[in-house]
Amino acid sequence: MTDAPQASPSPAPRPAGAVPDDFHVFDTTLRDGAQREGINLTVADKLTIARHLDEYGVGFIEGGWPGANPRDTEFFQRAREEIDFRHAQLVAFGATRKAGVRVEDDPQVAALLASGAPIITLVAKSHVGHVELALRTTPEENLAMVRDTVAYLRSQGRRVFLDCEHFFDGYALDPVYAKQVVRTAGEAGADVVVLCDTNGGMLPAQVTAVVRTVLADTGVRLGIHAQDDTGCAVANTLAAVDAGATHVQCTANGYGERVGNSNLFPVVAALQLKYGRQVLPEGKLAETTRISHAIAEVVNLTPSTHQPYVGVSAFAHKAGLHASAIKVDPDLYQHIDPALVGNTMRMLVSDMAGRASIELKGKELGIDLGGDRELVGRVVERVKERELAGYTYEAADASFELLLREEVRGKALRYFTVESWRAIVEDRPDGTHANEATVKLWAKGERIVATAEGNGPVNALDRALRVGLERIYPQLAHMELVDYKVRILEGALGTGSITRVLVSTSDGRGEWSTVGVAENVIAASWQALDDAYAYGLLRAGVEPQE
Repeated sequence: MTDAPQASPSPAPRPAGAVPDDFHVFDTTLRDGAQREGINLTVADKLTIARHLDEYGVGFIEGGWPGANPRDTEFFQRAREEIDFRHAQLVAFGATRKAGVRVEDDPQVAALLASGAPIITLVAKSHVGHVELALRTTPEENLAMVRDTVAYLRSQGRRVFLDCEHFFDGYALDPVYAKQVVRTAGEAGADVVVLCDTNGGMLPAQVTAVVRTVLADTGVRLGIHAQDDTGCAVANTLAAVDAGATHVQCTANGYGERVGNSNLFPVVAALQLKYGRQVLPEGKLAETTRISHAIAEVVNLTPSTHQPYVGVSAFAHKAGLHASAIKVDPDLYQHIDPALVGNTMRMLVSDMAGRASIELKGKELGIDLGGDRELVGRVVERVKERELAGYTYEAADASFELLLREEVRGKALRYFTVESWRAIVEDRPDGTHANEATVKLWAKGERIVATAEGNGPVNALDRALRVGLERIYPQLAHMELVDYKVRILEGALGTGSITRVLVSTSDGRGEWSTVGVAENVIAASWQALDDAYAYGLLRAGVEPQE
């Protein structure tokens, strides 16, 4: 065993913008979150995410395991040189010394020091079964490994957190030994000992009871690391806080192994808005939605639309009863003001819509309905009729806005009039296919005939439209179809069917969705494309034809 020196060098100073040290928000997206299936982060990705997390204001960013792979080693080197942390401190992750090896001679411990990280998180076994079967050592040697490594790193001027892996399962098997690991780490100089629900099998009441008991019996500052295998990771994290934990480990958007980890954003929002605990720098909570979506973009995963606080559906209201109440007071059906987390309230228009839904949606779109009950009634009935026919406006806001403006104006917004269109698919002898479309249009008093080829009939129609119209409407050059979905809907008698197409279009500044419904996919696609370009021109400020 290595004796700790009488005096340890002082840890590196905390960033000037860091929140007080009495409560820790610790993010492990770059290590534990990166273990999610489908995530494969480059060093550049990790640096970008670290910048986002620092901007958000978390206290600690666990960057990975230096020495375990070249990527993490490079990340720590570049992070020191390229990121000026304003709020967070960088944390290196590693293990206690190996059994039977002097801590000074363990190359993995040396790599932790070489990372330059001011804080080191050590993972240690607290489950006696894992000690004997996985580490193949004795419970006494495991305690010595914890004691030696914590004391040595402290002597080198590092702040140390200790993760007790499989703690809750180990506590159920042998609570005396599990608490002994916690006590040993605290006595050796660990600032926080984190109780890990590594298998994710705990429930909130169990977490509360164990954390409260361990805190009372050891007196060590405790943290919580919860996996989401029972769907309770956020609840378990908050349950640990209720029991006295003052350090929470989370990942952005709940990324992590298997089903994921405790989600950073609901935890932080709950701590600040429900518990009244300031865990982020002033004003940073309003960045929650933006940071969540920015990180999702980096990892190349579509943001969950139904994620609490930050999902686009988190404050979306569909039922007419809800809309009527929200018209009186938005707080009646919302647990917080969406702006507090950088989100917005949305009204969804569907066959469930009532007058209040339409009025609120019009207000959201900047269209004054002027209290015209007859107008609103016509819109309600038209929406219900069209949704019965297969349209869906909650997923196609742009198509709904065109419908609403048509009712307000008394006529459709037309930028061009279609004379005819056709799409041809040619099956060639060599097994290849040719897709060609021709459109005949009138725009600004001019008859236009345009033909184009494409990867498929819909793409060919899209290109033909552009060929014909871009000279007259150059704004179309900035528009791009970014998503295309087809759904076959059952016919009324169960023997026929109709097709619904949803198209998402972007102009580089934003996206909008349109819908088309017809008996075949090409006709439905044409409707959706027609709406997409009409809305795009409206959005660009182009006046429609009279």
